[in-house]
Amino acid sequence: MNTETILVVEDEPAIREMIVTTLEMSGFECLQAEDVNDAHNQVVDHRPAMILLDWMLPGNQSGIDLCRRLKKDEMLSEIPIIMLTARGEEDNKVQGLDAGADDYITKPFSTTILLSHSRLESWSHELKRYFAVVVFYLVKNLLRQKV
Repeated sequence: MNTETILVVEDEPAIREMIVTTLEMSGFECLQAEDVNDAHNQVVDHRPAMILLDWMLPGNQSGIDLCRRLKKDEMLSEIPIIMLTARGEEDNKVQGLDAGADDYITKPFSTTILLSHSRLESWSHELKRYFAVVVFYLVKNLLRQKV
């Protein structure tokens, strides 16, 4: 069973609840936020393993703004972000990925697709961490041999 925590940032309660229910039934723990300020506070306070982020949120900041902000923060930039949005044009997808999103899912979406992307992103993130540790030890051993 998966115990990773995913932050779901979605302003539409029905969509947010459907996403949370789907993820929880698949073993994920979920945090919820409906705007950028709440989402940022959740990220800082709880450091989720992943963020599902809507583009269009209430207030004067969008999901893209939050994505850029998180990816510029050295302490938070490693958290994978999957954009989950109705903006499906190619230039929107490019803009989301350029802002730092790790993946991009267009609404409407199936729960099966959502789970597949979430699992893949989680696995990919763990693999990156593993390789970082392997590289660290390889470099450490190489430096030790040169001394």
